[in-house]
Amino acid sequence: MTTVPEDAVKGATITAAATVPAPVDTTPPPGVVKSARRKLTSPVASIFALLIAVVWTIPTFGLLVSSFRPEDEIKTTGWWNAFTNPDFTFENYQEVVFGESSSSGQLAAFFVNSLVITIPSVLFPLAFASFAAYALSWMRFRGRDWIYIGIFALQIVPLQMALVPLLSFFSRGVTLGGITLMPAWQLEGSERFIQVWFAHTCFALPLGIFLLHNFMAELPKDLIEAAKVDGAGHARIFSRVVLPLIIPALASFGIFQFLWVWNDLLVGLIFAGGDRDSAPMTVRLAQLTGERGNEWQRLTSGAFVSVLLPLIVFLSLQRYFVRGLLAGSVKG
Repeated sequence: MTTVPEDAVKGATITAAATVPAPVDTTPPPGVVKSARRKLTSPVASIFALLIAVVWTIPTFGLLVSSFRPEDEIKTTGWWNAFTNPDFTFENYQEVVFGESSSSGQLAAFFVNSLVITIPSVLFPLAFASFAAYALSWMRFRGRDWIYIGIFALQIVPLQMALVPLLSFFSRGVTLGGITLMPAWQLEGSERFIQVWFAHTCFALPLGIFLLHNFMAELPKDLIEAAKVDGAGHARIFSRVVLPLIIPALASFGIFQFLWVWNDLLVGLIFAGGDRDSAPMTVRLAQLTGERGNEWQRLTSGAFVSVLLPLIVFLSLQRYFVRGLLAGSVKG
């Protein structure tokens, strides 16, 4: 039996160890991070950011000033002339919101329709996405990862591609081999709200599940295991442990969904129609643009009536927005 000298073994070990590449530290030096942070918070950067904000706000401010000006002044002079010759009135808002003539906006009824459409279209995706995200994060079952990949892939499908099949589903039902699996919905008037709720819920679920899953997956595993040791089931863990911890993510997705549904024109026009019983406010504003496009005083005031509620919602919950969107994007 041939023996290998001990010096040869040590030499081979040293050579093998030398050939293994050392792990590369990609963490930026602390000095680089501090320097970048110092530059971004410098007076020059603050002034530059303030300048961008002012330039971005000027058109909106001009729209606001124009909404309070009389019709003849809007059509003859620029909004900046209001400071040299101030003449403001609330008549534009009164006509747009409470006017009863066909030429007025009549936005009061459409404002209520937008509320009826938006509130359920936010609550339904929040509830369903929360349940699905919890199941994909903390419940073990076969095919879980593939289901999550499929839901993630649905985000790249354009909304417009689903409009025609979904409209056919509502108007014709589902038929397979001559057998009617589901009859046509045949909804009229205010019943069309159901179609809009269904459509907005379907379109919102992929993004909602993705955001909430990223947040839930970062929760401490020991917290969930401790609740299971105490005898808590999934329903109790979700309601007592997980739900209070995901409030930032829920608020973030809720704001995003609220703004999306409130400002939506395409889905509301297709599934709710253009009548006063079910059409949202965006549909009426589009009609005003087409029918009364030369009456700027009504268009400007109508635009600010539609912006008011989303602005209140965003400002009241903005502290959760960025924190919820960034949840789960980084580790550590």
